[in-house]
Parts: sequence; structure tokens; C-alpha cells
Amino acid sequence: QVQLVESGGGLVQTGGSLRLSCAASGSIFNINTMGWYRQAPGKQRELVAAFSSGGGINYADSVKGRFTISRGNAKNTVYLEMNSLEPEDTAVYYCWCRWVRDYWGQGTQVTVSS
Repeated sequence: QVQLVESGGGLVQTGGSLRLSCAASGSIFNINTMGWYRQAPGKQRELVAAFSSGGGINYADSVKGRFTISRGNAKNTVYLEMNSLEPEDTAVYYCWCRWVRDYWGQGTQVTVSS
């Protein structure tokens, strides 16, 4: 079993920045495939940014150049630095990892006011 705990969401004005954090714990060892998804009201959950099993990074086109995913020094932690936030970025952001199967965090709300 894997547990994912997110933090760092909140309310910010257009153009502002937020940093999300996610820590994975459980019977795991160096998760490679880990990242962030988001789900806005009335929309499907979508990939924001993630590390792939091959070591690359995938970003949604809508966040390229504004969001940066990174790993922490502690094992199995990831961060999402979000800059130049727009109202369209408003969503619940979920930490995700794949370890035998997919695991999801509880989600953290990000609200960008115009």
C-alpha cells in the first residue's frame, strides 16, 4: 500500500504563484512514476505534470513554461511549482503515483481569482 499526502494549495490572485508538495509513504522503494493531475468542476481529471518510468517529464500544454515539477531530496517526494497562475488553473490538484497500480492523494484545492 502507498499513501500520498499533499499540501500547499490555497487561494491566489491571477499572476500569482503556489507550490504544491506530495510525500509518498508505505511499502515502497524509489517510485519513478509520480506526478500531478487536476480536476476542475464539470471536467475530467487531466495530467498536469509527471515523471515517467523512463525518466522523462510530461507536461500538459496549458502549463508548459509556467509550472515546474521537481523531486525532493527525501525519497518519494515531488513538488509542483506553479507560476503565472490563471483562473483556468483553478481545480483540485491530486498527487499520483504508479507502484504496481495507481495511487491518488486526497487532493488539494487551488483557486485563482481574477
